[in-house]
Amino acid sequence: MPEEVLFKFEQRMERGDIATYLRTVADSLENGDPISIEAGGESVTMTPPARPTFEIKAERETSSSAPDKPGELGLEFELEWKEGDDDSDAGDLSIE
Repeated sequence: MPEEVLFKFEQRMERGDIATYLRTVADSLENGDPISIEAGGESVTMTPPARPTFEIKAERETSSSAPDKPGELGLEFELEWKEGDDDSDAGDLSIE
């Protein structure tokens, strides 16, 4: 399925600033409010359903041309849902 990017933002930031953004998203999720994001003259507002799919991915990317050099580590959090669909599977997760 083709992907249409509705909004993209990438910038180095202090961990505390990132945590503030994540808390704002968490508060909106908990309250059932829309999530609005804006940067560089672009904006998007989305309202996740009551039960979106939650994905966490920890990854290490290495260069195929220099596999012995340090790679790039990443931690991705993703919420995903089908437009108009409010059904998802339940599961257990622990984050410490």
